[in-house]
Amino acid sequence: LFSSVTVVVIHNPQKETGTFTLEERVQLITTSVEQAGLSGVAVATFGGLTVDAAKQLRARFIVRGLRNAGDFEVEQQMALTNHAASGIRTVYLPCGSSTGFISSRFVREIALYGGDIHHLVPGPVAAALAARFGRER
Repeated sequence: LFSSVTVVVIHNPQKETGTFTLEERVQLITTSVEQAGLSGVAVATFGGLTVDAAKQLRARFIVRGLRNAGDFEVEQQMALTNHAASGIRTVYLPCGSSTGFISSRFVREIALYGGDIHHLVPGPVAAALAARFGRER
């Protein structure tokens, strides 16, 4: 759909702690993109609102993934607010049927108890979670 995409990693102040630091998340995304052989994908960090990052990057669209109707409700309100604030439109991409059930919370919980998550996340992320939770195989 796009000749280039920038994945923007933003700190969410409502989530004071995360499993990985901003820098670790950037590295995991970068490595995952490289291993997948994707071209035209850049990774950046930003310390504010998504629309401000989009404006700074001169993006014409914000792309958001949808797993279910609940995601749509939240994303639609955010998209309308973002458009009102910036004029930037949001494009929704529905997930595939094989990934609609995946959530970060469940992936972290499976990894915490030593379960196999390689089929749920890119290899670098699976390895980093196993290492973080002391469950390296």
